[in-house]
Amino acid sequence: MSGTVLDGRRISQEIQQELRPRIEALRAKSRTPTLAVVLVGDNPASQIYVRNKIKTCQELGIRSLSATPPGSIASEELLDIIRNFNSDPEVDGILVQAPLPKQVDAEAAVLAVDPSKDADGFHPCNVGNLVANRLGPRPCTPAGIIEMLKRYAIRLAGKRAVVVGRSDIVGKPMALMLMHENATVTICHSRTENLAEECRRADLLVVAMGKPALITSNYIKPGAVVVDVGMNRITDESEARRLFSHDASRLAAFAKNGSTLVGDVEPFAMEELASAYTPVPGGVGPLTIAMLMANTVKLAEQHLCPGC
Repeated sequence: MSGTVLDGRRISQEIQQELRPRIEALRAKSRTPTLAVVLVGDNPASQIYVRNKIKTCQELGIRSLSATPPGSIASEELLDIIRNFNSDPEVDGILVQAPLPKQVDAEAAVLAVDPSKDADGFHPCNVGNLVANRLGPRPCTPAGIIEMLKRYAIRLAGKRAVVVGRSDIVGKPMALMLMHENATVTICHSRTENLAEECRRADLLVVAMGKPALITSNYIKPGAVVVDVGMNRITDESEARRLFSHDASRLAAFAKNGSTLVGDVEPFAMEELASAYTPVPGGVGPLTIAMLMANTVKLAEQHLCPGC
């Protein structure tokens, strides 16, 4: 069996195309949606993520502002940067790129963002809105997953969903959003006993643990939908050969680059057992940026017309 590939790139482009007329309508009313990005230090992965976000803003006509303080910044200095963006009436969304340096109070940084400018949907006020299923910005990755599943007409109501991972960024909000879609949800994590048994019950398996190829064929019920949120870079040739022995193009890319990306699910097992699955890369990743843009546009609309 070979399942349907859930093409995150295509869905991301659809979402962005749908945003364009809304952005033009805002610009016509002298309200160009504006996203402020705070990138602390010189983490290479964070720099790539931020560069892609700013590039997408430019392509869509969303204005972007950026602050790039050094990695040695003190917490209070970072909070001042966030407060300045809070007080700028032209800023619609604020994003503080994680991870932050160890000396910075990450919780204080999240709390400092004005909830009405919280493009990531991480502020406790917006987490409360999510719990209560009230309007508000939603965390981008799980919101993108829900959008993708709906656009592929994958039914969630009444289905058994298992979420592996309990992070504030993906696992917890993913579980809440699936409950709001009337799925029956189980959350698993590093302390879950008989993890494989729990996962095999899932009609929909969402994996966000940050551990390469953790989920093998023993964890997947044949015919399940598998969403792999993981993005792990591997550099060991023997590991690459083990995971991609069925995929000559991936092995060739590894030989050329000395590394390749793998998710949290063993690729061959996912491709063979799942009725539908997200590839890595090209699955969940593109959706995160698309939903960040969607959050920014929605916040701009609310700032233009409060209460609308």
